[in-house]
Amino acid sequence: MLATRSGKLRRTRRVSGYAAAAAAVLALTASGCGDSGGDGDSGGGTKNSATLTATEVDGVGTVVTDSKGYVLYRFDEDTAKPSKSNCNDNCEKIWPATPAPGTVTVKGVDKDLVGTVTRDDGTKQLTLDGWPLYTYAKDDEPREAQGQGVDGTWYAVTPTGAKAQTTTDQPEDEDSGGGYGY
Repeated sequence: MLATRSGKLRRTRRVSGYAAAAAAVLALTASGCGDSGGDGDSGGGTKNSATLTATEVDGVGTVVTDSKGYVLYRFDEDTAKPSKSNCNDNCEKIWPATPAPGTVTVKGVDKDLVGTVTRDDGTKQLTLDGWPLYTYAKDDEPREAQGQGVDGTWYAVTPTGAKAQTTTDQPEDEDSGGGYGY
């Protein structure tokens, strides 16, 4: 009888050890620790939060940047009312959609203008005044606006959701592949 009791105690301890390890892994996963980064989260920070900031950028004026300081863009072929993203597949490789996290903090942007749209693939994308938001793959550094005016359809977005206007807008690129800027 003592051997049985001893065996049960060992099994109980072993199960408790596994449960503790599983709880630790779950806690790390939920807190974002152990994430290798590189998850394509252009919103910066954790997957569950983002910051939209009104930022002065050379050549385009005051525009909205993401948590990492990258300029956000809007696409003239999208619609704002109702919100609809029309940049998919190859387009999205050059113009990644700004994912909609659980929490959005704003600095110099009206929180009431921030929303989300469900994309064709089922993912959620941030919007500003109804316009879906994107980053530009060719912007190598924060506060860089190389996507401004590409194909006459891509523009840095202002804190009100309007297109940034500049005198340095890029002309249409005949080799762009249909308005996607690549």
